[in-house]
Amino acid sequence: MTEQQAVLEARGIVKVFGQHRALDAVEFTALPGEVHALLGENGAGKSTLIKILTGAYQPDGGELLLEGQPITLRDPLHGQGYGIGTVYQEVNLLPNRSVAENLFLGRQPTRFGLVNRREIERRASELLARYGLEIDVRADLSDYSVAVQQIVAIARAVELSGKVLVLDEPTASLDRNEVQRLFDVVRGLKAKGLAIIFITHFLDQVFDLADRVTILRNGKKVATQPLSALNTTDVVRMMLGKDVAFEHHPSVLAGGTRGAVRVQFRNLGRKGMAPFDLAVHEGEVVGVAGLLGSGRTEVARLMFGVDASEGGSFQVDGKTVAIRNPAQAVAAGFGFCPEDRKLDGIFGELSVRENIIIALQAKLGWFRALNRDDQIDLAGRYAEALDIRAADHDMPVKLLSGGNQQKVILARWLAIDPTFLILDEPTRGIDVGAHAEIVRTINRLREEGLALFVISSELDEVVAYSNRIVVMRDREMVAELAGDEIAPDAIVQAIAGTPPVSAQEVRP
Repeated sequence: MTEQQAVLEARGIVKVFGQHRALDAVEFTALPGEVHALLGENGAGKSTLIKILTGAYQPDGGELLLEGQPITLRDPLHGQGYGIGTVYQEVNLLPNRSVAENLFLGRQPTRFGLVNRREIERRASELLARYGLEIDVRADLSDYSVAVQQIVAIARAVELSGKVLVLDEPTASLDRNEVQRLFDVVRGLKAKGLAIIFITHFLDQVFDLADRVTILRNGKKVATQPLSALNTTDVVRMMLGKDVAFEHHPSVLAGGTRGAVRVQFRNLGRKGMAPFDLAVHEGEVVGVAGLLGSGRTEVARLMFGVDASEGGSFQVDGKTVAIRNPAQAVAAGFGFCPEDRKLDGIFGELSVRENIIIALQAKLGWFRALNRDDQIDLAGRYAEALDIRAADHDMPVKLLSGGNQQKVILARWLAIDPTFLILDEPTRGIDVGAHAEIVRTINRLREEGLALFVISSELDEVVAYSNRIVVMRDREMVAELAGDEIAPDAIVQAIAGTPPVSAQEVRP
């Protein structure tokens, strides 16, 4: 296989956004008749590389070769002309048009200058039959399941391109049977010599379907290897960049008694998310580990009422409460610092002061408005406590650094005197100083008796401040680690699906 000429090759690809080097001399090859998986955590560079391979971005360094010849792609349509097609998680077709129309959009056969619908429908039926799909092509695309829509999108992409097929998270919304149906289609295309690039966060699917894997981390290629030479633990270790032969869990957290239960979640879940039970105690940090797409953020959103749970119950200090939306969560004493602070966290046009006081004001109600002096005092106290560096608390929060924005969001929730605080990747994308300050704040809040639920991709970090760690895999809590069990190696093994003997099943 390695002696074959690559259909598509990236050599020394560099991509820079401002001061950020998103790709640093990355190499990648797509061979005919293989499925090549591309893996990496958030920020690894996967999306940037795919956009360069398909023409959405142009590289700042390096070159692309198609069948050994250098090419320059202006845009995805240009890439399509070279035989490179892409199918995304969200099907990029027209749901209110027929299946046949979607398949031949922009290239409809005509008769006497008019679109020949009978011919379109005949050819569409013949085309889909090659994929084992017997459906009414006259029906709207939206009438069919996401799995069928994905196959239609693949059929269209292959017809338009026919050399390289990029599948970007195609199975994220599919059930197990639908995944296997899609994989049968992909295997058929592989057998016909198509080069297939497969991006996913489901490792079991990678081992089921792919021949080789390339792993990116922090914009650099870590490795390209045949999957036959690897196991799941190997892949997880390379993605996370961890030598798992050590542990850093502080002895102070290894024992001792737990405080009273502050929050209790029972049987929370929804479609695509396995139900879970979890109790978080006073003065306890429950850390959450798992790969991208494992369900970490989904759990946080269920806890905070952003997504409605299909059944289950919430208890705060032993009393059952209703949490069907974030307003009810705030009323119950919950705070939530989301992963994407720019999109879901800050109110960019509002001032630092307004961003800090807004949750407290909402909790008090607008008929009990905080006067300006109270706002200034509150913002000042939390800005000092968290070392928020702003020239003026009335300046727009969007002008602050990422680390200071994160501390503003944290200050917002501390201002409501929360019972329970959810932090989703609180140290991602911030400078070293702000990172250390956030970690110190987590430790201090734990010591002050707050109950915290902290999601982090940084294994050393989550090990350092967690009393317990729950491990997510395939949108399910699969293990819980406590005391001496808490170590990077145990986490990696649990993520990989091969937990050590000491790892325990999740305790309610």
